[in-house]
Amino acid sequence: MIHAIPENQPVLQAKVAGEPRATYPSLADKRVIITGGGSGIGEGLVEAFVAQGAQVAFVDIVDLPSRALVERLAPGAAHAPLFRHCDLTDIDSLKRAMAELEHGLGGVDILVNNAANDDRHTIEQVTPEYWDERMAVNLRHQFFAAQAVVPAMKRAGRGVILNFGSISWHLGLNDLVLYQTAKAAIEGMTRSMARDLGRANIRVNTIVPGNVQTPRQERWYTPESEAEIVSAQCLDGRIQPADVAALVLFLASDDARMCTGHDYFVDAGWR
Repeated sequence: MIHAIPENQPVLQAKVAGEPRATYPSLADKRVIITGGGSGIGEGLVEAFVAQGAQVAFVDIVDLPSRALVERLAPGAAHAPLFRHCDLTDIDSLKRAMAELEHGLGGVDILVNNAANDDRHTIEQVTPEYWDERMAVNLRHQFFAAQAVVPAMKRAGRGVILNFGSISWHLGLNDLVLYQTAKAAIEGMTRSMARDLGRANIRVNTIVPGNVQTPRQERWYTPESEAEIVSAQCLDGRIQPADVAALVLFLASDDARMCTGHDYFVDAGWR
């Protein structure tokens, strides 16, 4: 059962750059599934949708951070987020998780395909087995997660699918050939899905983040290399998960009802 937010119920207010986030009335009570929601950008997405009063469920392979996130956000939330452990490279497990979450939410209105892994590698290191594993981690699950929610969206007569790409292949960064291959493919997949699903009133877009300041990204960059990234951006400052979430909220909302089949960048103008 979907419950409206009581008038006296405090709603979490996430912030972007210290200011209150825009509120989208159309997102209240929406049923949202997010992949890779336990940390990094995904954690920011879960927090942002919960703050909008949406019903949020997320999957991740990391348990402790995911459960800690639920405990942190549940107090004061109109709907406490749901967490389900899932290895997205196991398609049978993914299908079961999506079915369970759809049942728990009573449907699916929005899917955010966020999960990915950008481990570095050289061309010489790539084996056929590593190729398959990287495609499974970064590309394949996005298609099958979308496939799993499309029937519910068609029954509802509407839906939103947001696939996560990456600025990396647009820049041609070093030691990421498989990651960049997968991320380039996602933009093509988005355009095809948008065409195939548009008459069912299902919108599909790609989010293309720049270099987002997360604990994982800080593993790869020294302060000097971070300064180089900022100098290559049009804007000063490091992109935060909340900056990415702000774009995702808009594209998921009814305000973006005529936006589909395109790539939307939040990269501070990194070139």
